[in-house]
Amino acid sequence: MTMDGKTAEQTLTSAELVRGALAGDGDAWEKLVRRYDGSLRRAARSFRVDPATAEDAVQTTWLRLVEHLDSLRDPDRVGSWLLTTLRRQISSVLSAPGRGPRLVGLADTDPAAPDRSPEELVTAQDRDDRTKAALNRLPARNRALLTLLMAAELSYGEVSAELRMPVGSIGPIRARSLRLLRRELAAAGIDGDALIA
Repeated sequence: MTMDGKTAEQTLTSAELVRGALAGDGDAWEKLVRRYDGSLRRAARSFRVDPATAEDAVQTTWLRLVEHLDSLRDPDRVGSWLLTTLRRQISSVLSAPGRGPRLVGLADTDPAAPDRSPEELVTAQDRDDRTKAALNRLPARNRALLTLLMAAELSYGEVSAELRMPVGSIGPIRARSLRLLRRELAAAGIDGDALIA
């Protein structure tokens, strides 16, 4: 422990761990994995895919980091890179033939629900598609914040570190982002209040 109560591992920046891993330091790689693996697993589970798919996505994400470790533009943002890579991996699995994309947090839109009619499934899929399009129309900062808050069970401190945003700004920006999303949803003919709690 250091004098302020933090371990040496906690005082190392992500960039220092990346540089150590690049230099072949197995300890630096292990620390990097310990720092981000829990967040990746929580994010993977939040997509509500089966456990094997979630595990495969996490492992593939770590493999992609190994492949691209030497080309990271900002090693201090490796956590954001990992989450983005994970989301892309799971999205590619969900959009594969036979699997439809789903929004995280909309449990009632599960296209595999056996008690729903084909019409209900098509309506739910259309609503999901229009909701995703509305989310994609938001400014990048708002979209990134909402996506991170929906995709992972992260604390405001972790979100602050990932987005380089002051902790005190997250709540107000989240509220503005949700207002913008509700406006976009209303323009798309979707009751945003029913989707956004």
